[in-house]
Amino acid sequence: MVMKPEPIFAAVEELRDPTSKIKNQTSKVVLMSPAGRRFDQQMAAQLSGESHLIIICGHYEGVDHRVIEHLVDLEISIGDYVLTNGAIAAVVLVDAVVRLMPGVLGHEQSAVDDSFSRGLLEAPQYTRPAEFRGWKVPDVLLSGNHAEIESWRREQAVRRTRGNRPDLLRE
Repeated sequence: MVMKPEPIFAAVEELRDPTSKIKNQTSKVVLMSPAGRRFDQQMAAQLSGESHLIIICGHYEGVDHRVIEHLVDLEISIGDYVLTNGAIAAVVLVDAVVRLMPGVLGHEQSAVDDSFSRGLLEAPQYTRPAEFRGWKVPDVLLSGNHAEIESWRREQAVRRTRGNRPDLLRE
């Protein structure tokens, strides 16, 4: 079953209607689709700068192609697999985009240090206690030497990326 274009066009046009209280002429219309561009951190950062997003969630076999041709600005896929509906993918997109908007996270630096923000996975994270079941937090993290800590984190990020996602290093 393919979703008909009429209700999709009506909904988007209502959101863009100048008399609507939620109207925004600069809306970017996104369709969640396995045929779209693969979603990544860079795209999340770009979308976080948009003033208004309208997300269309396909279902069943998707949407009538006229929606894509005449209404959608960007088709996005969250990965190389198919879900039962686009709402699940939309939740992933919304969470990744919103957390990059100013004021959403507790500390502005948090998103800058995340995995993928600098082309690498994030370094391992540790917390208290300094020793748990005989496993210790690396000494460098307890040293207070911020330059050494930053160097260790960078080295660990490269090591972790090489082990878990070597494709990122090739990019």
